[in-house]
Amino acid sequence: MTVYGGDRPEYLRDAFRSAVHDQTLRPDQVVLVQDGPVSPGLTACLHELIAASPVEVTFVGTEDNRGLGPALDLGLSVCRHDIVARMDADDIAMPHRFAVQVPIVRDGADLVGAGLLEFGADLDDIVGLRTPPSNPSDIARYARLHDPFNHPTVVYRRRAVAAAGGYGDLPLMEDYWLFVRMIAAGARAVNVPEPLVYYRVGNGAYERRGGRDLLRSELRLQREMLRAGHLSRPQYVRNLVVRGGYRFVPTAIRRPVYRLVVAPYGARRNRTRIREQAEQAEQMKALSLAPAPQPSAPADPGC
Repeated sequence: MTVYGGDRPEYLRDAFRSAVHDQTLRPDQVVLVQDGPVSPGLTACLHELIAASPVEVTFVGTEDNRGLGPALDLGLSVCRHDIVARMDADDIAMPHRFAVQVPIVRDGADLVGAGLLEFGADLDDIVGLRTPPSNPSDIARYARLHDPFNHPTVVYRRRAVAAAGGYGDLPLMEDYWLFVRMIAAGARAVNVPEPLVYYRVGNGAYERRGGRDLLRSELRLQREMLRAGHLSRPQYVRNLVVRGGYRFVPTAIRRPVYRLVVAPYGARRNRTRIREQAEQAEQMKALSLAPAPQPSAPADPGC
């Protein structure tokens, strides 16, 4: 988890507790990276969380704000374990998140993402559902136009991230660029369609989806993907038109369109699937709690 000057103490506190205290499968180590100077209130919150953490916390900091990519690379360098989970400082992890994802990595996956629920003022204000592609071939195909993973949900193998070169410094696009390189390097990637994280979306979230800074990063990302052979020339042109054009849409239009059209459509499309998954999970839980059948006695005790 990385923290910078723009984070809010109350959001950080909720995020940390959801990913540590409330998990049915708790982490063995927490790595907190302070990316540059923060407010006194945020400093006090960090001290409080470290002191009260039920597991060991490794804290590292930088004097200057380096950006998310370099901060995450710094955090990965002090992780003692190969399986690493990402967590944003303003989101909320569902209590069973790690219990679902970590076994998938232990079974051989290198990168595991999940769905997420977008919320506004509080958890009762659900504004969207983002369900990623789950089949490996669909993930690879989807990656040519979209980020195939919801970054705040991922759990990955540290050595697979290192083999792909780490996050690097591509502001606002560092996760997408990393995942594309990991897939190209042969990383075994899967997604759990089930939402496992509540993702906070305020006005700032919609602003970050557009603007000149993001457009510059978008153009750089597309050039890098073309240069590395991840895109054909027609795909490159298509991405510039589709993805680049979206960055020009004013926030005043982007926000209501997303909340009224895009997010509800995603929720409608996936509601049945999520309900079926929930019912299956309840059935499996009931089966796991049922008493095991007792073996019948042999007909001839002397056999």
